[in-house]
Order: sequence, then structure tokens, then C-alpha cells
Amino acid sequence: MTSRRATLGLLPAAVAFGAGLGRGAAETAKSLRVGVQKGAALVVAAKQNRTLETLLKPLGVDVQWFEFAFGPPLLEAMRVGSVDIGSVGDTPPIFAQAARANLLYVAAAPSGESAILVPSGSTVQTLHDLKGRKIAFARGSSAHNLTVAALEKAGLGYDAIEPLYLAPADAAAAFERGSVDAWTIWDPYYALYETRPGVRVLARSTEITTQNSYFMANGAYTEANPRIIASVVAEFARIGEWAASHRDDVAKLVAAETGVPLAATLRALERNPLRVLPMSEAFARVQQEEADRFRGLGLIPRPIKVREIIWRPTA
Repeated sequence: MTSRRATLGLLPAAVAFGAGLGRGAAETAKSLRVGVQKGAALVVAAKQNRTLETLLKPLGVDVQWFEFAFGPPLLEAMRVGSVDIGSVGDTPPIFAQAARANLLYVAAAPSGESAILVPSGSTVQTLHDLKGRKIAFARGSSAHNLTVAALEKAGLGYDAIEPLYLAPADAAAAFERGSVDAWTIWDPYYALYETRPGVRVLARSTEITTQNSYFMANGAYTEANPRIIASVVAEFARIGEWAASHRDDVAKLVAAETGVPLAATLRALERNPLRVLPMSEAFARVQQEEADRFRGLGLIPRPIKVREIIWRPTA
């Protein structure tokens, strides 16, 4: 029987991302530091299957893994040069670029679902009912964007709510205590809580706005090691192709890594496209609209142009 690791190796190359590692490449790095978020299926699958280690071993490049609770801390570590590449939601890159971090978009990944949850006994029935309520979400995260977009859809301003900027674990505790009126959150937390007694899904991200995830890389590292980054991104694209047709296997890998129950993990994966794609004009346009939204609300300190930090590798 063919192993999962072997199956990954049989997938076709994702040539849209550029050339693979070739002899005579000018790479200088001896390590690649990868940021991992809880439940980031493709990154977790790569870690568990050691596919990046296999890819980079011929070059003498050591792969190191660093775990983060959510996107903003991961990109902060990348900004200071402690992480070289990682996958985050749509909003962290916008806040990072506004803070003048030297980061680059190197690939896109259509997101799974996020949601706005309300606790047992809540009288909130519509998005408009969020007026005057306490809503928990992580500042600068994709949940921040979903909250803002949901308020816009309901005809409410950002000042209509009381935002509570909480990391996922802290928001979960507040939600369970009944200290907040709603919680905006992504998978696998969404999958963990949506089936709790009395918890309701007030709105799903797919009903509100387009959201994507992105592979980001440290700009200096990418400039010095373009073939490594191109090949690693292509490897993630291959993992995505495999994962999309092996969701049960991926769910087991992710559940083992995160401790999230298998049923919840599989539910989260079933609504995740599990695709890695080159950056395109469509992705850039969606990100720019989001950046303009945050700037208009005064939530980032300056206007930004997303296209300025999209990596365009040469062949």
C-alpha cells in the first residue's frame, strides 16, 4: 500500500509557481523557518509528512517549525526575521504592510469558512441586532475583517459595537462564560463550538464577504533565496492537490497535531477548498478593497497598495 508521504511525492509539479531547485542556484540559506497556525491543514500536513524536509535536504537546508495561535503574531515574528514563510488569513498582511513590514505575498489559498457565533440563550437574531453588543475577535485577524464586513452589511458603523480584541483561546473562554454577545472566529474553533448546546451560527463568512488566506514570506529571505521559496510554495500546491482527495487522511494528521477532535477537524476540512494558487489580479483586488475598508475606518495608520508587496519571481 502506498504511504501518504509517497503519495505526495507522486503529484505533478505546480509549475505555475516557477522553477524548482536546480543545481547552481544562488541560495544562501541553511535553514527554512516555517510558521504554523492551529488547524492550518496544508502546513500541518507538510509538517507531519516531513515533505519540506525531503524537498530541501539535498541542499543542506534544515526545516524548523514554529507554532502560533493566529496570524498577527506569526507575521510579527516574520517581520523581525524569526520566521521565513507561513500561511495566514486575509487581514494580517494588511496590518503588517501598513506597519511597513518587509513581507511578500508569495501565494494565495481560498479560505474555508469562518462564522459569527452567538451563545446559548442569546436574543441576537440578525446582524443588525449586534448593535450595542460586545463582539470578541482577534485584532488584525481575518475575524476582524469579517466583523467589519458584517456590520457594513447590516448598515451599522464600527462604532455601533463594543469590540473586544481577544486571541482565540481568550475569546473562547469569554464566550463560554457568557461575557460576550458574539464571537467571530475561523476553523477549527468554529467547528469546535458550532455544535455546543445552544450555540447558534448567526452568519457565515460565505454569506458576507469573500475571504482568502495567503502564504507570506520574509522579503529579505525571499530576495536571497527565491528558488527555495518558489519550490516550497510549489510543494504546498502539490500537497493541496493531494489533500483535496484525501480529506480523511488530512483530518487525522491535523487532529493528531492540534488535539482538536477528529469529527470537528473533518467538518472544518470539508468546507476548505485546500488549494494553493499563484497571486492574481483578482486576489490583489479583494485585498485592496479590504485594505481601503480598514483605512477608511482609521484602523490602519496609512493607505497601502497591496500590489507593491506581491512577489513576482522571475523564471
